[in-house]
Amino acid sequence: MARTSRRWRQMTVWLHVLTSAGWMTLALVLFALLYLAVTARDPAAAAGATAMAQYLDVALLAPLGNASAATGIMLGLGTQWGLTHHRWVLAKFAITLVQLYAGVFLLSPALDATGDALGAGPPPGLLLGTAAMASAIAFQAWLSVVKPGGKTRWSRDRRTGRPVRLPTAAPWVFAGAVLAPAADIAVGTALGFPSPFLSLIVVGVAVGVRRRTLREARALAVTPDVG
Repeated sequence: MARTSRRWRQMTVWLHVLTSAGWMTLALVLFALLYLAVTARDPAAAAGATAMAQYLDVALLAPLGNASAATGIMLGLGTQWGLTHHRWVLAKFAITLVQLYAGVFLLSPALDATGDALGAGPPPGLLLGTAAMASAIAFQAWLSVVKPGGKTRWSRDRRTGRPVRLPTAAPWVFAGAVLAPAADIAVGTALGFPSPFLSLIVVGVAVGVRRRTLREARALAVTPDVG
């Protein structure tokens, strides 16, 4: 079982690295296309660049971003690192949430509005947004390598003050972390728009499992030995 868990965990790490690199690459591609749309003298070239940016945003950037976020969160929930016990992991988690919000509610609608407006070039905010997204992913990669900051106050039990030991999740948790994003990408491709529903379900289940495991561990820690 340990070997199986290790293999699925390695697959989760591999998928997280792969999708994160793809997410950053697509953000840079969108920046290049939007820059072309702003600077091109030919209106047809500008319109084509904007249309291509729209297509890549829906077909590749959003699915890769969703998969990167899901696998990263699952690695936090399923390993000793946790999501809030180390400052560098917490920073990555916070940046990811900001990126997802900005991408879903700010950048994508602005890109769609630009494509729908005849003759209108992309606003400067879109260029800055795509550059910021790529820069943020690069910074997250740096955090993963350097792991700065030490531990947070949540790394210790509030009642006992002892360090909280986070267990490694069962193999099915990491299997879900790999299979759910892959299925979401397939479903989203068929539907024509990103659909991270399975990933959200798996993350929700993993949160519940982690909380139950920690409650059981705390109960065992405070139960006196009467044997």
